[in-house]
Amino acid sequence: MKNDVLNESGTALTKRELVAQIASETGLTQIEVFNVVQKTLDGIIDALGAGKHVEFREFGVFEVTTRKARIGRNPNKPEDVVMIPVRRVVKFKPGKRMRDMLAGK
Repeated sequence: MKNDVLNESGTALTKRELVAQIASETGLTQIEVFNVVQKTLDGIIDALGAGKHVEFREFGVFEVTTRKARIGRNPNKPEDVVMIPVRRVVKFKPGKRMRDMLAGK
């Protein structure tokens, strides 16, 4: 399940393609795999919404961080000042295996 999961149109991997790949490798139906994948994603969203971090060993960690309020500027009209409010964002920190793979090790 290395490079064969990328679609023909480019570098994006869709949920549908991932489900089809897992189903063909495991012998499970695509509906069964889809339900598991969707429940996994729902669990990640629910945990992050509750303020928890989600950790998958060797893959990475998802966590919610808060960005401070700041002043921004319109690049087309630098004299216009825009206040950007405080907001919560999801941050992802890749695990060792992913960092090594991206580094070509």
